[in-house]
Amino acid sequence: MAIKKVWIDEGCIACGNCEAVCPEVFYLTDFSNVKEDADFSKYEKGIKEAADDCPVQVIHYE
Repeated sequence: MAIKKVWIDEGCIACGNCEAVCPEVFYLTDFSNVKEDADFSKYEKGIKEAADDCPVQVIHYE
């Protein structure tokens, strides 16, 4: 099943890991953000890795 939605909850510590793992979907400002125009289905592996590796576990997808 393809990923259709990606979001980041409050509590992001702006470590930059998600952007390093999957810059096609995530970008960093004062905290991490999701590129809403990204094709999530093309980057499922990176999204899942970023969520799994997030030190504060605030990245989610469905």
